[in-house]
Amino acid sequence: MKKSDNSVATSESALAADSEAIGYLKQSIASGKHWYLALLGAMGLWTSAEEVHHDRTYRYLIDGEAFDWLLLAERLCETVDGLLPEKEKNNLLFHGIPPLELRAEEVTGLIGDKKYRQYLNYFYGVTVEETLLLVVQNEIDKERRAQVLRFRADSSDEAFLRIYNTTREELLNSFRGEKGYPEIDATTLGELKEFTYWLFKYRLKKCEKARIASDTRKALEYLKRQWLKKGVFKVLVADFVVSDGV
Repeated sequence: MKKSDNSVATSESALAADSEAIGYLKQSIASGKHWYLALLGAMGLWTSAEEVHHDRTYRYLIDGEAFDWLLLAERLCETVDGLLPEKEKNNLLFHGIPPLELRAEEVTGLIGDKKYRQYLNYFYGVTVEETLLLVVQNEIDKERRAQVLRFRADSSDEAFLRIYNTTREELLNSFRGEKGYPEIDATTLGELKEFTYWLFKYRLKKCEKARIASDTRKALEYLKRQWLKKGVFKVLVADFVVSDGV
């Protein structure tokens, strides 16, 4: 079989598995299974790393290793629209609040070991990294308020300097150059997530281990406080142990 034939076969195999996942979701809900458990089970059966659906590109796996589970949740929920409790569905998709609290082993049993590890990659590489930037920006804003320096440059610029020791523009240019992406003014949500994951890996390579652990812990503590206010229980379940090796 030629290489192109292999690609076609792989694509057809992925499509078949994805159709099976959607079928499982519909059948499980119809048989009375809790929709969230059915959703996670369907995620475990899903194969495609990305797809174009209704003229929209869905990239579920960033850099081949970080699983954007809420994006796949959105895609799967669309297939059973009208069968889910609207409030619970919206809480999950728009606020990241799941309707059930599950243990890590329960989630792993539903989505599989590999996807759970990929979810953790996304959690630390995107969710926590975004939070770290927000926390540092808040710190800068607080410092400026104390010094009556409210009209200086955007705090996000200084946040990048403090965390990565260089500017956002330089980092974005490096990211796009490495990935072969065009240098344009606009940034899509998908590219922004990929850039954030790239920043996470950049920080792991460039920063001292003690600083990495300190910054990660700072972001995790902020996340916990925010989730506590909203009554959220660790989203999809994540191990919050932060070691020197992070």
